[in-house]
Amino acid sequence: MVLNDRSSTDRTAEDYSRLIAIVGMAGRFPGSSNVDQFWENLVQGRETTTRFTPEELKHAGLPDWVIQDPDYVPVRGVIEEVESFDAAFFGYSPREAEILDPQQRVFLEVAYTALENAGYDPGNCPGSVGVFAGENQNSYLLFNVIDSDEALSGIHALAIHEDKDFLATRVAYKLNLKGPAVTLQCACSTSLVCTHMACQSLLDMECDMALAGGVSVVFPHAGYFYQKGGVFAPDGHCRPFDHHSQGTFGSDGAGVVVLKRLSDALRDHDTVHAVILGSAINNDGADKASFAAPSADGQAAAIVEAMGLSEVRPDDIGYVETHGTGTPLGDPVEVSALMRAYRSLGSLPASCTLGSLKSNMGHLDQAAGVANLIKASLVVRHGVIPPTLHFEQPNPELGLSETPFRISADRIDWTDSERPRIAGVSSFGFGGTNAHVIVADPRGYVPVDVEERDDAVGRPILLPLSARTASGRDRYLADMGGYLASNPDTDIREAAYTLQEGRAAFSHRAVVVARSTEDAAAAMESGSSRHLVKGLAGTASPRVMFMFPGQGTQYPGMGRALYEQEGVFRETIDHAAGILTPVLGMDLRSLLYPEEDARELAAEQLRQTRFAQPALFA
Repeated sequence: MVLNDRSSTDRTAEDYSRLIAIVGMAGRFPGSSNVDQFWENLVQGRETTTRFTPEELKHAGLPDWVIQDPDYVPVRGVIEEVESFDAAFFGYSPREAEILDPQQRVFLEVAYTALENAGYDPGNCPGSVGVFAGENQNSYLLFNVIDSDEALSGIHALAIHEDKDFLATRVAYKLNLKGPAVTLQCACSTSLVCTHMACQSLLDMECDMALAGGVSVVFPHAGYFYQKGGVFAPDGHCRPFDHHSQGTFGSDGAGVVVLKRLSDALRDHDTVHAVILGSAINNDGADKASFAAPSADGQAAAIVEAMGLSEVRPDDIGYVETHGTGTPLGDPVEVSALMRAYRSLGSLPASCTLGSLKSNMGHLDQAAGVANLIKASLVVRHGVIPPTLHFEQPNPELGLSETPFRISADRIDWTDSERPRIAGVSSFGFGGTNAHVIVADPRGYVPVDVEERDDAVGRPILLPLSARTASGRDRYLADMGGYLASNPDTDIREAAYTLQEGRAAFSHRAVVVARSTEDAAAAMESGSSRHLVKGLAGTASPRVMFMFPGQGTQYPGMGRALYEQEGVFRETIDHAAGILTPVLGMDLRSLLYPEEDARELAAEQLRQTRFAQPALFA
């Protein structure tokens, strides 16, 4: 439940239990190997597609007649190193990895990264974790595997490694996730529908955490044929809502979000990137011109339902990440659907910006919806609306002048207000399955952390890292150092906690001792520092030994800094003091940590064995 005129401190436990937190996200997109690069490219207004040369097309196996056809457009958005896969890391033999659909390889890697981004050790997550995912049709099987006699002789193994049915269950198996594992398929809206289903599973208490996302990787990496009146653009540029809109084109990508009930995320001190206030899905049915045509009524109904469940009004929405395919038919229908939905709810926003990720990188197919969600989450979190590329003048069929909607070719700073930033996210599938999600920045939904921790600033912090290989460990160090250098506001204590508790421990290890984020970044980026130690973990189980200081080493104030700064140390001393008070006839802490005017008396008493030995033991 969301009521915008209430502060976060006014909300009840029931309010938080009905909201969903995005606590982690990861993705690989054209021109972006991670979410940070993805956001930077969007904010800078970069088009990240690839235009192939005739030589590259020939190398991909396309015949000359295709390459030379004037209607062939040699453009696609591709992701880097899709052919690379660390098979051993995920427990695959080289042969298994060879026949495993690259979509499933990429999605497994992105799911692993998303859990790490959320601060959880993949393979050792607490509670029940669900997986909701979908992928594109498998073209790798046709172009790379089907002609292999060896592959065809093992048809059952081939099906397990290639069929889309096993996308979600493969992630669940490899990462030991025991919640619902469901592969969903509804074309372009697949991954946003997966998000909706994951939210419902969390609200129904079927799982404690959920991964939702999608992947699309098509082989060979090449272009497409333009057909007049079709959905594909003639020049390899997608121009959503523009007067020159002529269509879109396909691209590769993968994205995953990690979701939890907001109440659980707050309890577990998770980072909340954004809050999902509500979501809805439906289908157009037969009320449209054809199976492939969009329906304004169907889209409007999904939007109305999502907003009703979110308890937000149209004038709460400042941004909508649209499906935005840039087709002459699709864009007007989408704007019409938004207007119908908002009018039916009784109010219109004073101004609302529409954006489309497809202007940057084309249509990501089954990964499009989750990419839209990740973009919208970053928009509301950072208060920046990236430009919509190639926009000059609105398509007159949109009728924008009679609506509150605007499209901007320039970056917009979404200025702070007393209310949190709220955005809508749309994804509409070929065949009529529509999905809409309402997402907000955490302000107003996440209580402000007022915990005082300044007393611990400046003391040494341990940051451990590990990998399966020495080279992997060194890359991890460099990447982590680069991240800390680029994000100097990172709390070094929180980073250390995540590295200690939210990461798997592998054999090739490193530890950095630092007093600040700047010091840690410098040591990690250098790869060699007196504050950095590298080594190989031993295989033998260590023996446990208890060591105590000898009598005579005790003094008033012994361990005071540890008592003030280390919670476990403080709890243990307090526990021991509680046990010993009736035995000693006094509180042990009055001897260990006396007031200044009582130090001499405390020192004298600590020299007595009946006080010294319990104090040293504690």
